[in-house]
Amino acid sequence: MADVRRASVDRVTNETKIHIDIALDVDPATAPQTIEIKTGVGFLDHMLHALAKHGGMSLQLQCEGDLWIDDHHTAEDCAIALGAAFKKALGPIRGVKRFGTGFAPLDESLSRAVVDLSSRPYCHTDLQLRREKIGDLSCEMIPHVFHSFATEAGITLHVDVLHGSNDHHKAESAFKATALALKEATSRTGTNDVPSTKGVL
Repeated sequence: MADVRRASVDRVTNETKIHIDIALDVDPATAPQTIEIKTGVGFLDHMLHALAKHGGMSLQLQCEGDLWIDDHHTAEDCAIALGAAFKKALGPIRGVKRFGTGFAPLDESLSRAVVDLSSRPYCHTDLQLRREKIGDLSCEMIPHVFHSFATEAGITLHVDVLHGSNDHHKAESAFKATALALKEATSRTGTNDVPSTKGVL
């Protein structure tokens, strides 16, 4: 197995204290997948766990946030820190597919995610969420998590729930689709080529 792409990031503000260890490559024998998420917001833990699990990543994320205010700072800062860790672990965009597409169903819900490791931050989401909250996570924060992650990671990300009726299912299928797209985009090609006609990303 080639060298594991890994990084550690600490983000400390007056609102949150976050530590992340991430590895973009896993192998049952030499680099087994390990996932441990503790943000203090149960549904956010569940979504980030799904992102790591289906993205083929190892992820340890611990956050102490000002949840006595609300979930905003914790969700936003975890996404910012995760994006920074992802970008750091990926390193120069060479020898990877660059583009990735993922479709993920969850019962009646179906989501599509498309990723470009473009170094041009952009995010579009259409998640069709109707509830105010899922567990302790505000539904308005779910697209914000995607936007914050994409911006800090320096990627283009489009996430659309194509159909569904259950908000839990819609959100989870969106994270799983994103995981699959990230896994494809970061997969190695066996070359050291920059995947761009410009010759640089």
